[in-house]
Amino acid sequence: MKLRLPFIKNPPLVSVVRLSGAIGMSGRGSLNHQYTAPILEKAFRRGKPDAVVLEINSPGGSPVQSALIGGHIRRLAQELNVPVYGFVEDVAASGGYWLAAAADEIWADDNSVLGSIGVISAGFGAHVFLARQGIERRVHTAGDSKSMMDPFSPEKKEDVARLKTLLGDIHDNFIAHVQARRGDKLAKYKGMFTGEVWLAARALELGLIDGIGHMKPQMVQRFGDKVQFRRYSLRRPFLSRFGAQIAQDTLGGIEERAAFARFGL
Repeated sequence: MKLRLPFIKNPPLVSVVRLSGAIGMSGRGSLNHQYTAPILEKAFRRGKPDAVVLEINSPGGSPVQSALIGGHIRRLAQELNVPVYGFVEDVAASGGYWLAAAADEIWADDNSVLGSIGVISAGFGAHVFLARQGIERRVHTAGDSKSMMDPFSPEKKEDVARLKTLLGDIHDNFIAHVQARRGDKLAKYKGMFTGEVWLAARALELGLIDGIGHMKPQMVQRFGDKVQFRRYSLRRPFLSRFGAQIAQDTLGGIEERAAFARFGL
């Protein structure tokens, strides 16, 4: 227990929150608002920190979970008047960059991959395979659009058009978030929001980050040699490692590995 004495100034305190993994996917390493919310509350409130650092390493995932986590970070930062610094490791792409944009400043390693400001929906079509096996697909709905993009039925043009409208609206929300957070820092580049990714040097030119550097040297430079770090990370219940959770974590791990592999990682 740390003793706090009156009239003695405590050294600067920086809370460090690690946000690593795919967003909203299953598995112990995934990021979602349910698990990050209590960690963020502790990081911002415990010990009255001078700043909160986000260590980000995520290829993206759910746009809703990205927005929930990012929104929570901004509310706490504004309520408690605590600056937030984001430090990108291997990748902050798609939803990972949404999280990074929640920081007041974004820093990255020279080799960090950033961007992918776009939206993707992927699936498969198995109707030809089923037909060859003599299997008949039977679907009954109340509502013409209820079975949209059924992978076991032939793709319909109207379903694709409907899906593209949904993806376009989410993309607009993503763009608005980045523009609101980065403001005048963003360069006028027509390929900014096409889903393209860049290494840190190019991301710096585009205004997607504020500098190239690592967490501890930057915080020491800002708060002095006596700065203290208090780390927070996600923890899943011990019993979740057993039973059916093992299979779920295995599938989630494969899905997450595939998400990182999109960026050569």
